[in-house]
Amino acid sequence: MKTTLGDLNTHLFAQLERLNDEEITGDKLIEEINRAKSITSVAHQIIAAGSLVLKAKQLADDHMNADTVVPKMLEG
Repeated sequence: MKTTLGDLNTHLFAQLERLNDEEITGDKLIEEINRAKSITSVAHQIIAAGSLVLKAKQLADDHMNADTVVPKMLEG
């Protein structure tokens, strides 16, 4: 199974639609809110991991440039 960031985007908007459904009330609404919190937590981790991969790729691409300034957060 290969899931993409586009799939994540689709899931997030689907969850938003479920939360926006005015017919959902009571326990069902609480269930959707809890589901949304879980999805948001996982989505945050996926985005953070993707951001780290992008930063590593950019740093590797700049590796050959002697004038590259290493971000302070990556310094020893």
